[in-house]
Amino acid sequence: MSQKRLENKVAIITGGASGIGASAVHVFHENGAKVVIADIQDSQGQAIANNLGENVSFIHCDVSNEDDICNLINATVSKHGKLDIMYNNAGIMDVPAIGGILDAKKSDLEKMFEVNLMGLASHSYAATKYGILGLVKNLTPDLGQYGIRVNCISPYGVVTSFPGITEEQRSIVELNLSNMGNLKGEILKPECVAKAALYLASTKQIM
Repeated sequence: MSQKRLENKVAIITGGASGIGASAVHVFHENGAKVVIADIQDSQGQAIANNLGENVSFIHCDVSNEDDICNLINATVSKHGKLDIMYNNAGIMDVPAIGGILDAKKSDLEKMFEVNLMGLASHSYAATKYGILGLVKNLTPDLGQYGIRVNCISPYGVVTSFPGITEEQRSIVELNLSNMGNLKGEILKPECVAKAALYLASTKQIM
């Protein structure tokens, strides 16, 4: 039997109630982690926790709200006595994601930066994605001195049940991704990103 990569580790996964985050919850749980799902989608998050059992719990958390973040960390450490892994997966997209910079509203830009960058297609979405890369590059040396590794996964487009996306829009996006992708005929799935996160969260590959 293969060793579980995250045995006895405690992980928080933001945006874990759906899409890539939900896939990560399942993959981390299968690999022995105690997982805390943090999301604003209460019913979906709690349903996943109930389905997976006692090693998975749900906490309501809006990552753009500092008080919610503090409560999330404190509740996790109080319950498990430690925190080993923080997977900042929560994010929002400006829907429709097609349009020029002149169409972007200041309020929409501010909300996206609060969730995608501070909480950690179109121009505004791309700006927050590049902001994350810059943040990771700064955090890596800053936190590395304490033995904390900081990594970033910036995948190609992943077709998920993203809030605000209809099935018709999803089909169009999937077709466009297939046509524009460098690896023809392949569609990146949520579980692929989840497995990449598992690799980065595990200490096995550096032992």
